[in-house]
Amino acid sequence: MTDSWVETGDWTSLGGDAARIRDAVFVREQRIPPEWELDDEDLLSLHAVAYRVDMTIGRVAVLADARGQGTGSAVLHALLDAARHRGEPLVRLYALDAAVSFYERHGFAAVGEPFVEVGVRHVEMARAP
Repeated sequence: MTDSWVETGDWTSLGGDAARIRDAVFVREQRIPPEWELDDEDLLSLHAVAYRVDMTIGRVAVLADARGQGTGSAVLHALLDAARHRGEPLVRLYALDAAVSFYERHGFAAVGEPFVEVGVRHVEMARAP
């Protein structure tokens, strides 16, 4: 079972996550007009956002002479199968810029803004297993 927790805070600390959830639920699912969803009260209100620990794939590496032969895809499929078997609702990873198209071909989509870690540009990506 996936662990979860709730964080409370102001709009500055939780607004990004709260806005994404509200957009998904109220605007997209319930068809509330987007202009009705956010207002000045958000800046004054206390917010609560529930988080869950999603499965994260980290540091997938394939030796140079094995690349382009389906090895990376096989590893990724095995990890996604394991996530499905565990009942994980979402799988996340942090892709190097050079690997983004590989993960997109496997159904991952960017969920965050690019960032630089140890001098290398990455982007957070996710998909259902």
